[in-house]
Amino acid sequence: MRTEDLIHFCPPGRLIIGAGSRAQLPSLIAHLGYRRGVFVTDRFFVKSTPWVDEYLKAASLLGIETVVFDGGEPDPTTTLCDSATRAVRALLDRKAPDHVIALGGGSNIDLAKALCITLPSGRPVRDFVGGLSAADKPIPLIALPTTAGTGSEATPGAILLDPDNATKVAVMDNSLRPQIALIDPEFTYTCPPRVTADAGIDALTHAIESYLTLDSAQYDRNGHPDPGYSGRSSLTMLFAREAISLCARFLKRAYDHGDDVDARTGMCYASIYAALSYGSAGLNAVHGIAYAVAGLTHRSHGTTNAVVLPYALEALSPYRSAEMVEIAQIFGISGAGKEDTARELCNFLRDLVADLGIPTSLKDLGVEEASLDSLTRDGLAVTRLAKSFPVPDVAQAYRQIVRNAYHGDLGKIPMNATHKRLDHV
Repeated sequence: MRTEDLIHFCPPGRLIIGAGSRAQLPSLIAHLGYRRGVFVTDRFFVKSTPWVDEYLKAASLLGIETVVFDGGEPDPTTTLCDSATRAVRALLDRKAPDHVIALGGGSNIDLAKALCITLPSGRPVRDFVGGLSAADKPIPLIALPTTAGTGSEATPGAILLDPDNATKVAVMDNSLRPQIALIDPEFTYTCPPRVTADAGIDALTHAIESYLTLDSAQYDRNGHPDPGYSGRSSLTMLFAREAISLCARFLKRAYDHGDDVDARTGMCYASIYAALSYGSAGLNAVHGIAYAVAGLTHRSHGTTNAVVLPYALEALSPYRSAEMVEIAQIFGISGAGKEDTARELCNFLRDLVADLGIPTSLKDLGVEEASLDSLTRDGLAVTRLAKSFPVPDVAQAYRQIVRNAYHGDLGKIPMNATHKRLDHV
């Protein structure tokens, strides 16, 4: 406990975790009195898995009507959301849905969150980017994540790509947090290595970033009575610490051995625990810069986070040295002192990124050196993340992070400290 904490914690309404737990969902939905739903997913899950059909048949037997939208796409755009709104409203034929189900990774869940707020009125999603009014009442959401990493099933925001300027925008409100988050590890068993790596490093980034972010007592909530994010506290750090520990044990193992049920299950727990941390604590520079990198390169969210992570931690290490040592110890890293240990942790994480088949520099990601200044500006423009980076000069820190990430430069790192590889932890 930290007596200075100002906790504002908003988890999902119900959290269900367990292999095969998806079979419980139709009965739970009927028990809660829901009768007309919208099932948001993509064509892969409709055509290549039995999960959608299984749900529809079981729900129908319980008197639950369901309309399916299978047009989900990676990195959903505001344009996709608006076209999906029109298509689903036409399928509903003026009947109001009382719940929305999302099956898929973070992209499908984010699209479903946005539809929860656009379907009642048919208004374009851009109308809600600045925030929801008291009159805006989202449809209750049920999230079924099929990857272990994004954590969208426990967060208050829908992240969409605005094609007009190639940047990501957010529709944010605690009412968009799922009423039910159902984590069935069996959904992840067939994830290919690339998806496993991207999702897993995303979960680790969420956990580390929220563990090191601005304290709740210092976080600027802008006078909001119900803030989506409110800084780290002893409660969020508890979840983050456990998520980091699970990633240390299972991330590389799940990537190397996709049929390892324990590793798959461990990463599902790591993902949701990380989400319970960052879903209230918030994030900062890694995600802020990664959003800008994604807009430039169109690479996946997990990949862009992974490239930035070691360099952002290096910039933060003088101001979070004790916590950096704690994280290092979880990975079995021990150095001659705090500074040495922190540097070894950054080096270790960069090696992990490489071991997961992800580039370790912006240059290797295809970024041109001429783009670095604009990347820095675009990263700083995500002010809710920039202002949460706990360093004295955020702008200078961002500039250094971007430069170091481009060159793959973590400085002259002492290599005399001992540490274990992930697969031996």
